[in-house]
Amino acid sequence: GQEYVVASESVALEGLGFRFLRDVIPGEAIFIDMDGKLHNQQCAENPTLNPCAFEFVYFARPDSIIDGASVYAARLKMGEYLADKIKREFPSGEIDVVMPIPDSSRPAAMELALKLNLDYREGFIKNRYIGRTFLMPGQAIRRKSVRQKLNAIGSEFKGKTVLLVDDSIVRGTTSREIVQMARDSGAKRVIFASAAPPVKFPNVYGIDMPTRNELIAYGRSDEEVCREITADALVYQDIDALKRSISDVNPLLKNFEASCFDGVYVTGDISRDYLDRIEFARNNPKPENEDAERSQLNLNLAQVD
Repeated sequence: GQEYVVASESVALEGLGFRFLRDVIPGEAIFIDMDGKLHNQQCAENPTLNPCAFEFVYFARPDSIIDGASVYAARLKMGEYLADKIKREFPSGEIDVVMPIPDSSRPAAMELALKLNLDYREGFIKNRYIGRTFLMPGQAIRRKSVRQKLNAIGSEFKGKTVLLVDDSIVRGTTSREIVQMARDSGAKRVIFASAAPPVKFPNVYGIDMPTRNELIAYGRSDEEVCREITADALVYQDIDALKRSISDVNPLLKNFEASCFDGVYVTGDISRDYLDRIEFARNNPKPENEDAERSQLNLNLAQVD
């Protein structure tokens, strides 16, 4: 009979040899019975489509299509808009080379270098057997993992003003270690650019986002974050530019779930008290949850880009 696959990204379907049919629309429930027949029902009144902007920034694979928008094309646009901002803020000739922090930032970094007519170099080599540090529990584990995950090519840094491009800055642990690695490799100056705006608020819709106090940009200015990660300068993407990066690829996408950047929760029912309660629960886990947390740790360590 007919076989169906449901996935969060189109690339999963392609890898299994399935043909993309359509997106699941907001508020829709889909049921596939034992005979392979597909049934669907609209379960919410007046639903609106609000794609998660952070999916395009970080989580999704670049070869995926989400809600009709190519993730790769959106990341190229992020680099283009970030280049426009850097051009406004830095004199011509100040930056010698552009380098991505592997892997999610690579399309943005390439497009940024092209737009600014700067050399693009791969200054960091990635160990693919180390998981994504954003998802790892514990600052000590994350700091150690950065050094194990990335190794610098010293000759690309020596005596240069380097523009490092990352997809985002969440806790700042990775950014701080990477800036230090660039300095240890002989960089004259280190400018850090984020393809996403400052992450200032937790996500409550399924992303394992840190609590507010764990977010380096929470309660800090851009200048304070720059000092925290020990960079010589810091440039963040503007939130309007991030949204345009996706809308430019698919003009039908106009509204986005971007709560981790702007604190606007699309469901309208997230209060400060609610955030306080979930943060308290996260910071004070019950003993019976310890086994589950250990399992999550193992899963996080196994996950790769």
